[in-house]
Amino acid sequence: MNIFESVVGMGVYIEDQLKWVKQSVESILSQSYQNYLLVLVLDGEVRADVFEFISDLCKTQNNILLVRSSHNVGLSACMNYVIDWTLTHLPSAKYFFRMDADDISLPDRFKKQIKFLKKHKKTQVLGTSLIEINEFSKKVGKRKLPKKHEDIFRILPKRCAINHPTVVVRTDVFKAGHRYQEDLQNTQDYFLWIELCAAGYKFANLPEPLLEFRRVNNFYKRRGLSKSINEFKARFYAMKVLNRYSIGNIVYAFAVLFLRLMPSKIVKLAYKIDRYLLNKRVRHE
Repeated sequence: MNIFESVVGMGVYIEDQLKWVKQSVESILSQSYQNYLLVLVLDGEVRADVFEFISDLCKTQNNILLVRSSHNVGLSACMNYVIDWTLTHLPSAKYFFRMDADDISLPDRFKKQIKFLKKHKKTQVLGTSLIEINEFSKKVGKRKLPKKHEDIFRILPKRCAINHPTVVVRTDVFKAGHRYQEDLQNTQDYFLWIELCAAGYKFANLPEPLLEFRRVNNFYKRRGLSKSINEFKARFYAMKVLNRYSIGNIVYAFAVLFLRLMPSKIVKLAYKIDRYLLNKRVRHE
């Protein structure tokens, strides 16, 4: 076990389809960088064909650890379990990668992210840009965020400035005691980034899109009341702990909350406009 330099944490759920899980797992197994352990957490009951695929895969791969939860506990608890297990049983691990069971990592994602971290010793959390795909794997958009820590810090009271499925975190961050908040069923990454920024950790984003993010038809419906309220709370939490109170940030928080409560068609249009403006505003030289 001590040969692995990295750990990849992936949660699998009852809604995850076999086709997407296969694409996601195979995108990890075909990475140009191979010094990792993939920890698959079955968060409660999953589809029979998905379980069969994963079980068969574990029989032929020596870098996969399968964990089963008797009931659904949520992404935060699953990832915290992987983190705690890693710190206890795999002390050689330096990097913790996130991955979702319906996304696709491009072949050089891990290699390029680790190369950056080895060159930039002060960066502890690294994300990338991403490509948005639909249920048919057709490109429907893109999402890029600021590269430099200063810019990520600046916009954090307005938006989550790291694409969670693209992230890699140095395990030293978790050795210091930081974890996802398990009482949150969504926005757990946003709160964690704010906490880490307040603690002085440095962030960065690679401008190159290194992940295909699955944005299916119910994507906008899932951004419902609970997520909207948690994002609203996160924005004020960021203003408080980062000392970033301003009229602009406060107005933005209320405006987004109001918009998120509108019908899904309006939310969908607003999301597209927001992504267009963000991609125009963020310049990657």
